Amino acid sequence: MITRRLHETEIMDNAHNVDARNLHNTSDAMITVITLQPGQSLKRHVTPVDVAFFVLSGRGVVEIGDEKQEVAAHTLVESPKDIVHCWYNESPEPLRFMVVKAPRPTKKTVFVGS
Repeated sequence: MITRRLHETEIMDNAHNVDARNLHNTSDAMITVITLQPGQSLKRHVTPVDVAFFVLSGRGVVEIGDEKQEVAAHTLVESPKDIVHCWYNESPEPLRFMVVKAPRPTKKTVFVGS
């Protein structure tokens, strides 16, 4: 059995410059937990695999394609591959969500705009 505690997992270097921690990373899947502080956001990007987001705590705005929606804790959001997506924390509290990519991407993420 393998166990990992989020607070004991190192923050990984990432293009978004946010708190992102890989909890699971195999050829079959990748699970990352991202924490956005108030006012932080990800850069708009396209991922070459389907992505599922699960909001663990807080609330934020998720953008997928042409749609934007505010979501809160205990919400699952699905994002198809090759669609521009982004997260924004416009609330006064931290936003924490889990990112599940399956299979693990073999192509690079493409960043869009500024």
